[in-house]
Amino acid sequence: MKIKKDMIIQEVIDAHPETIEVFMGYGVHCIGCANSLHETIEQGAKLHNLDLDEFLDDLNDYVYD
Repeated sequence: MKIKKDMIIQEVIDAHPETIEVFMGYGVHCIGCANSLHETIEQGAKLHNLDLDEFLDDLNDYVYD
């Protein structure tokens, strides 16, 4: 199942721990913090001024390619 913008960051990390490298590479360092328990990928991208589509593509490429 592809990673989508409405998925919770921690749920993605729990399902695909290898994505930590992508999150860190984008400067999303909230791995394991309280925000990651309720913040979606879309909210995290917005908070860090990231291009959502590019971020999602990289997360999915890392997991599924």
